[in-house]
Amino acid sequence: MPVSVQLLSQFPLLQPLAREALEPLSARMALRSFARRAMVMGKENPTQELGFLVEGRLQGVDFTVDGRSVGMYFVDPGDYFGELALVDGKPPSEFVIAAVKSTVAFLDGAAARELILGHPALAQAVMARLAQRVRTVMAQRTLLSLPNPFQRLCVLLLQLPQRPVDGVVEVAQAPTHQELAIMINASRETVTRAFQVLFLHKVLVREGNILKLMQPELMRDIAEGRADPPKA
Repeated sequence: MPVSVQLLSQFPLLQPLAREALEPLSARMALRSFARRAMVMGKENPTQELGFLVEGRLQGVDFTVDGRSVGMYFVDPGDYFGELALVDGKPPSEFVIAAVKSTVAFLDGAAARELILGHPALAQAVMARLAQRVRTVMAQRTLLSLPNPFQRLCVLLLQLPQRPVDGVVEVAQAPTHQELAIMINASRETVTRAFQVLFLHKVLVREGNILKLMQPELMRDIAEGRADPPKA
């Protein structure tokens, strides 16, 4: 299914482009739908593509030698992925899976490279994204060095995108317990028990998919080792 120019103009990466530049892209892009947990992009994928998430949520993951999942990042609607393989011409360095039912618009690698190299603003944006990826990986490495999974969970929750609403810090579209577990190298049951303690002590409040950080300073103290986790 082709992608409309109107839809393309909604992606932040492509918003600097004029309609005349978007129209030829429309003919070269295709929409694909993925069921929950389906593979969207694999490490052995011989086809290089730049993906734009239309709806749903994706997660970049890899696996240890003993088969355990390691979560690396999330892709939310409007965001893109697959840029690393476009830059160095090598296969993707991770798997991208659908965390929920998702729709993705794909642009073939040749067109994507031509697009990025022909527009300095886009090239700058992609370089900034790659720098962000490096910083995220470095932060993830530091997080995984912490000995306490409760502490690792608090660090990760504080790193998730936040927004202030009526004086309270919120995390919209909070990841599932399983998604958080593979980000901090813990079991889903461990994450669930930690959430139960945080809810019990009103450190967190959940409203649907929104997490409200009611005591962010306590979470920061736990994350940085200045305070012990509350007891069940």
